[in-house]
Amino acid sequence: MALLLSGIMILLLLLGYPMKIPLLAATVVGLLAYFPGVSPEVVVQQMIGGIKPAALIAVPMFILAAEIMTAGQTANRLLALVESFVGHVRGGLAITTAVACTLFGAISGSTQATVVAIGKPLRPRMLKSGYPDDFATALIINASDIALLIPPSIGMIVYGVVSGTSIGELFIAGIGPGVLILILFCAYSVLATYKFQVDPAPKATWSERKEAFRKALLPLGFPAIIIGGIYAGFFSPTEAAAVSVLYALILECFIFKKLALKQLPKIALSTGLVTAVVFILVGAGAAFSWVISFAELPSQIINDTLGLSADSGYWTVALTIALAYFVGCMFVDPIVVILILTPIFHPLALAVGMDPVLTGVLVTLQVAIGSATPPFGCDIFTAIAVFQKRYKEVIAGTPPFVAILLLVSFLLIAFPQIALFLRDLAF
Repeated sequence: MALLLSGIMILLLLLGYPMKIPLLAATVVGLLAYFPGVSPEVVVQQMIGGIKPAALIAVPMFILAAEIMTAGQTANRLLALVESFVGHVRGGLAITTAVACTLFGAISGSTQATVVAIGKPLRPRMLKSGYPDDFATALIINASDIALLIPPSIGMIVYGVVSGTSIGELFIAGIGPGVLILILFCAYSVLATYKFQVDPAPKATWSERKEAFRKALLPLGFPAIIIGGIYAGFFSPTEAAAVSVLYALILECFIFKKLALKQLPKIALSTGLVTAVVFILVGAGAAFSWVISFAELPSQIINDTLGLSADSGYWTVALTIALAYFVGCMFVDPIVVILILTPIFHPLALAVGMDPVLTGVLVTLQVAIGSATPPFGCDIFTAIAVFQKRYKEVIAGTPPFVAILLLVSFLLIAFPQIALFLRDLAF
């Protein structure tokens, strides 16, 4: 059955069908071929059940908040703040880019929104300052992927729904690995700047820094609301998403006054389209997961194909999970990979004693790496569209950053407290 389902999906993907079609086709064919006594209506029931969890309400909310902020002034104010403090040091503009991507990711939860909001203004400035195009583009793509680890993270929400892991705990646990990646990216950027012989920008005065901080103070309220609100127990991740939308509207429409109310229908339409794609994938993935679970494929794949069991050991299982999600996201949309692989590997991770929150953070990190890794990382194609560059030009500078991300994956497996320290402190 596994060969039939994978063969159907690979064939339809090669024929150019969007991922939801191969998922649904494999689900229906597998059900009819192996379980003819089960009504096909079950597929529809499982799809509806897949998008039913209340936690998924946070997804369109965070997407809407990101759309509002991308159209407004939030990104520019964050850029100005970071640059005023680090723009004058060696590699300052590259550090500014990495930090700005992280901050905007902590606000939007979307890698693609971060590529657009930060990449558009900063890439031309990096090129003008003497940074090579391949380095600038790769930095933006990979630093934007920190958005999948720093809350709010749409990937963590989907994983939490599929696996039953606490989304609030996942949010808090993602901060440590996200900050570690940022530090390593900044260090690499400084070293690369010596090679590129890029001169630092003039040092900002303290009055300029004070003014930049004043302008960025309200945008910095987003992570305070999301992380602080969940940590303090004021609201759930879903409620935090709703508050972030309200906060974004107040900032951009009534305080900054850079977003007209007449623009909101267009933003809402864009949010609806993105949400529809995500929810169709979630529903299709839920139906597919039910069929493979009903056929007991996860245990067959784990035990017979991979030869893994509860006796395999922590390192073997953790490395297998990391490799499976990383390779999967190199070819397929991250949400689809989470939906397909989580029912297979989550029970095994629990069986060997892996903390479910650690497993979720490790999975999210692999999803982040795969999103920026050739051949089909989704952020690569976002950059192609936004920067109007060819595929080869976009991926040319990615290997060093992917190597850093893989190093963090290894460190996370070796030292779980990188993720679990803040979780344990908060919960």
